[in-house]
Amino acid sequence: MELEVQRADNIRGVVNAPPSKSYSHRAFIISSLAEGTSQLKYPLYSEDTLASLECCRAFGSNIEVKNEECNVIGTGGDFNTPDDVLNVKNSGTTLRIITSAASLAANYTVLTGDNSLRERPMQDLIQALRKLGVKVYSTRNNGKAPIIIKGGLIGGESVIKGDVSSQYISSILLSAPYAENPVSLKVNGDFISKPYVDMTLDIMRKFGVNVEYQSVDKSFHVTPQKYNAIEYTVEGDYSSASYLIAAGAALNSDLTVKNLDSKSKQGDQIILDIVQEMGCNVQVKKDEVKLMSTGKLQGIDVELKNTPDLLPTVAALGAVASGTTRIRGVEHARYKETDRINTSAIELAKLGAIVKEEEDGLIIQGGVHGGVVDSHNDHRLVMALYLIGLKVGKVRIKNAGVYDVSFPNFPQIMDKLVYRD
Repeated sequence: MELEVQRADNIRGVVNAPPSKSYSHRAFIISSLAEGTSQLKYPLYSEDTLASLECCRAFGSNIEVKNEECNVIGTGGDFNTPDDVLNVKNSGTTLRIITSAASLAANYTVLTGDNSLRERPMQDLIQALRKLGVKVYSTRNNGKAPIIIKGGLIGGESVIKGDVSSQYISSILLSAPYAENPVSLKVNGDFISKPYVDMTLDIMRKFGVNVEYQSVDKSFHVTPQKYNAIEYTVEGDYSSASYLIAAGAALNSDLTVKNLDSKSKQGDQIILDIVQEMGCNVQVKKDEVKLMSTGKLQGIDVELKNTPDLLPTVAALGAVASGTTRIRGVEHARYKETDRINTSAIELAKLGAIVKEEEDGLIIQGGVHGGVVDSHNDHRLVMALYLIGLKVGKVRIKNAGVYDVSFPNFPQIMDKLVYRD
């Protein structure tokens, strides 16, 4: 589908942030491993998170889906072998986390996905799991999906590079309590995107599992444990809310975004500091954020090493701001749904921005106009380009329907908030 975005004069009102995609993935998987019935309140039902949910069903978890809650009867860690190949579509989080979880099923599990997903790196996770006794293979022997996993998580010691994807670390930690022996995992090199691992530890703790972490040598230690079924409320998502927040900064605004925990473990909460530095007035309360802006923003220099999902949002803000915006530290964003450094540069240039692509980021000279752009089937790029459309008008986005991956009804929600004279 295509989206035609017209210029908006201002944005006003109160809106709930969508539920956290990251926490929803983890909640579905952990509750499926737990003993007993968990009640998950306000989970996100999007294309990505439903991929995780369907995998959990295939492993034998009984899941009842309702509008604002989800009841999950866990397996106690005794996963069934799936009847068929598991297609996780474009969900990288599902692929990574389920690769480790599949080692808890008795026999062989095969994971695959769409063309984009089958090009995403998995070799570091494969090697780390093999050190823990897991028989895991890339069918094409290229370190990418399809992946075959033989049941059996022995435990022991393993190491993993920390500068490619924090999802590898979260994957091993989430399944480690069900290993036959304790699991020790050491992170080598730069530990990027650590806030996402902090989120993993946070939800594991809430379901009754404790993980020891030694910051000196960046090592985790997990003893055999069991997750407990609980009632769990999924908090709002700062990654998805970043597009609401960015719109509140880029346009003349009086916007309140609710369901955002001020004490969240989510690293993407830094978007509030970013828009404030660019010139937006931000007021933070316990569970909501109020944004007031004239729509006149100034470019900034920002490092997003720990929050690579914010790259498209901040790139769009830089394109509509005055002056120069430099984004650094996000070389790992090249291994997302797309090479987000490259695709952001290509599409912003189509709208008239002067963009210099660097190895680990972008330098953007503010100033854009309308035009025709493409999402490259990347949900975050769709919403970032939509933001530019609200600011300058006449932006047509091809292949735009993929926003459903993380933010269902995104255009409809935005339409209710913006005003056009």
